[in-house]
Amino acid sequence: MSSINAKTYDACPPAKVAFLGLGVMGFPMAGHLARAGHEVTVYNRSAEKAKAWVSEFGGHSAATPREAAAGAHIVFCCVGNDADLRSVVLGDHGAFSGMAKGALFVDHTTASAEIARELAAEAHAHNLHFIDAPVSGGQAGAVNGMLTVMVGGDQAQFDRAKPVGMAFSKAFTRIGESGAGQLAKMVNQICIAGLVQGLSEGIAFGGKAGLDMKLVLEVIGKGAAQSWQMDNRGSTMVEGRFDFGFAVDWMRKDLGLCLEEARRNGAHLPITALIDQFYSDVQSMGGGRWDTSSLIKRISG
Repeated sequence: MSSINAKTYDACPPAKVAFLGLGVMGFPMAGHLARAGHEVTVYNRSAEKAKAWVSEFGGHSAATPREAAAGAHIVFCCVGNDADLRSVVLGDHGAFSGMAKGALFVDHTTASAEIARELAAEAHAHNLHFIDAPVSGGQAGAVNGMLTVMVGGDQAQFDRAKPVGMAFSKAFTRIGESGAGQLAKMVNQICIAGLVQGLSEGIAFGGKAGLDMKLVLEVIGKGAAQSWQMDNRGSTMVEGRFDFGFAVDWMRKDLGLCLEEARRNGAHLPITALIDQFYSDVQSMGGGRWDTSSLIKRISG
């Protein structure tokens, strides 16, 4: 069985591309690029994962980011954090050292706005191009090829990346200059955290009151309380199932980026800071790999 779901791909001239990082997001994203007809070379820190990808989708794997990026028109990347990003981009074995002049690096990592600007400047110094393009939609969005992509960078490079990136996207939108994509992703994570907290408190309250919470969610989901989180996670939260993709450990990393940026720009995020601490408590309960809806465990015990 394929690790990606069927999707109709828009017509786009085949491109020679690389994809660095084959985690739960990168593996299916790269798969959609291959299925859309692009020539894909992949790199992953664990070579076995790269071999598995090639076995399923064809294409090629490379031993280093530099080798994967050699000759590629566009290099896509989706790794864990700022440090991981630097490790695959910079240095003798990094992608920038292997990319042809004028090639474009598209970073889908959720990282800091600072590193986006840093790498954009580094790319410019090497006669390369860089855009930050974090994604929303989770593992399901990657598998279905229905991610929302928020982009920071030059308009011309955005225009160059979008037709190819639509292989795994439902929306691919330029927000502004370098770093703007990462800042937009921070807004996204702040909003999600607040929604999950509200949903957790509501379900816990209703449960204590003796209500049939699946019925209550069905009813209020037709009104103003409706949200993606309620539609997709409400019933599983009631059932105590927390194995649906985006993990608490990753959310804490993302909220840390939000809080760090807020300290820098002077924004006040009191609720976000509190929810971050609640997620820390979930980690202490052994739930670091539970999905983010497990926040209810902190509320209801």
